[in-house]
This record gives sequence, C-alpha cells and structure tokens, in this order.
Amino acid sequence: MRRVAIVILSTLLMAACTSIDCPLSNTVSAVYQLQTPSGAPDTLKIDTMWVWAERANGTDTLLVNRLCGTNATKVSIPMSYMQEFDNIHIEIRDTNVHTSQNIWVDDICIQKENYPHFESVDCKAMYYHRLKSVTTTNNIIDTLIINKTEVTNDASTAHFLLRLKARR
Repeated sequence: MRRVAIVILSTLLMAACTSIDCPLSNTVSAVYQLQTPSGAPDTLKIDTMWVWAERANGTDTLLVNRLCGTNATKVSIPMSYMQEFDNIHIEIRDTNVHTSQNIWVDDICIQKENYPHFESVDCKAMYYHRLKSVTTTNNIIDTLIINKTEVTNDASTAHFLLRLKARR
C-alpha cells in the first residue's frame, strides 16, 4: 500500500510540473528590410548605420552600433514595452569619406498599440504590438512602409520596408 501511495504521489508531482519552455528574452523587435526606392533589395554596402531610441524619460539609448557591409540587408530594432509612440533616430555614414556631406540622419516615429502576451503562467509577460502609423523626416529615408502590422516574437517576416534614398 505504501508503495502504491508513493507511485501515485510521484505521478501527481510530475504532472504538476509544466513542460512550457519560457523564452529567454521577453524583448520584442521589429524587423526593417532595407530596400532601394524602387523596392529592390538593398544593403548598406560601404555605409555604416547607428540606431538610437528615445526613452520615456527623454534620454536615448544606442540600439544598433555600426551595422555595415554588403550582408547588412535588414536590421532588428527592439520596441518599447508600454509607450504609445517609439521615436527612433538613424544615422548613416559613408565609411570611406569622413565629411559632414556624407552623414545622413533621419528620425522615425512609430505609433503602436501594446498588448500583453502570456506563454504560460510560469513565464513573464511579453508585450506584442499592433502598428498604427509611421512617419519619418525623409532625409535619407525615401519611404517607410508597414509590411506586417503585428509585431510579435516572430522575426521571420519584415515588419517595415525601409527604402533608402540613393546615397551617392
């Protein structure tokens, strides 16, 4: 009888454990696909890109540091958890020529709706986002198109099509 009680108790304890693997990070990022003004795939080539985001308290934080090269076809930028607007600053510089004429700066303002997402009661909540609108200062950005309105932890599809103007 004692052995049966131990087996039943062990079974109940094992059944009480969850098999859900919680994500290691609860950061949700938007993917920006680089394109030419006509919509063809683009790279940064010899240019270098930096990306900053403005925090709710007015300070900024560097999100992307020195993205460059012919393999730089997209960039993943984390989104804020609860702000209604994300303000992002992009700077692109010609890596070979160091003059003020070869520095392009642009600002992006993203309006979004935030909603919590739970994998399990054992995991921390993630905040997913529904993109409402986007505006830019159009200095180096020709157009910025919302490609996928739902920003989740699935980074397989570009959320934005970032069409850059010709830089030289």
